[in-house]
Amino acid sequence: MAAPELDASSALAFRALLTEPGRRLLDELRDLAPERELAAATRLRRDHPPELVSAAIGQARLRQRAAAKFGAEAERMYFTPDGVEQATRAPVAEWRARRLAALGARRVADLCCGIGGDALALAGAGIEVLAVDRSPLACAVAEANAAALGLSDRVTVRCAAVEDTDVSGHDAVFVDPARRRTGGGRIFAPEAYSPPLSWAVALAGRVPHAALKIAPGVPHEAIPAEAEAEWVSHRGEVKEAVLWFGTGAAHPVRATLLPGGHTLTGRARPAPAGPPGRYLYEPDGAVIRSHLVADVAERVNGRLLDPEIAYITSDEAHPTPFATAYEITDVLPFHVKRLRALLRERDVGTVTVKKRGSAVTPETLLKQLKPKGSARATVFLTRVANAPTMLLARPATDPPG
Repeated sequence: MAAPELDASSALAFRALLTEPGRRLLDELRDLAPERELAAATRLRRDHPPELVSAAIGQARLRQRAAAKFGAEAERMYFTPDGVEQATRAPVAEWRARRLAALGARRVADLCCGIGGDALALAGAGIEVLAVDRSPLACAVAEANAAALGLSDRVTVRCAAVEDTDVSGHDAVFVDPARRRTGGGRIFAPEAYSPPLSWAVALAGRVPHAALKIAPGVPHEAIPAEAEAEWVSHRGEVKEAVLWFGTGAAHPVRATLLPGGHTLTGRARPAPAGPPGRYLYEPDGAVIRSHLVADVAERVNGRLLDPEIAYITSDEAHPTPFATAYEITDVLPFHVKRLRALLRERDVGTVTVKKRGSAVTPETLLKQLKPKGSARATVFLTRVANAPTMLLARPATDPPG
């Protein structure tokens, strides 16, 4: 984290963008291409302070990057480099906000609010939000974002240490602790978060409901017994894990897939294993992280290819949002020359390599295969009955080649 005096100075510089000249500059730079930045800076500095021009160009660049997370709203919002990188993707934040609203939360304390992405989602769900962060720059940006999206009446931003924040009178707290070291690098140990997970769990006991954001790779043994753990993916990519308190959930783990909003709940348990069938199912990452692969196997009347690997096989086709289905065309012991010959025989020139339980890297294998042809295939490198195996497959919706 930057020194307090530097952060405060950056906040003052940022506020210059909120003036009328700053807003005009941002409007002018909205569609600025990277290769035109130098020319634009030279031209604009003739009529504007260099510091303001630099800040506006930097903000325009951040808005373009943020579009992947915030969509069209990014053009009206404000960001910091760390804020763009660390902010929750808008559909994920909106999902969490809807869950809190459904629990009856009407006043939520958003602690470690950053640039305010989660606070905006909460306010958009009709919730009154107290957004707290110790960074003056983050607070200035969060405040500007609430104003830009017309949510200032529901969002109160406070620059303070979250540990000193009084949450009495709130229905819920949302805590997104810092999980990066100063100078870069992720923090994986929950007690090394800032503030540590134990502090956030203790705080959760003081309000009716709580949602604590944690690293998706957190070990299950670190999850408090009284919490429901939810892993959320967006378009197939795991984005976050959240510990929920006060939900009354009957099951300790949940996998949620966005944008569809498909949710699977259950308890981690083993699944039976057996030989490859006609179909292979690749579970979504949220399902794998939540240890609910056995539930998906049961849904598709399937089994695991190997007891320790999250590939499901079945003799039947059962569409499910929780896994991607492939039709298996070939099952062979792992052998590069045999695979190369088979691909040549099938006229396969485009190969997608997926792996679990194999030491071979897809990049290395593709260099060895040098495929040529007009057809496509997916190669799964894995283990079957503890033996290195390769499976050729095509998406289950593809017609036979």
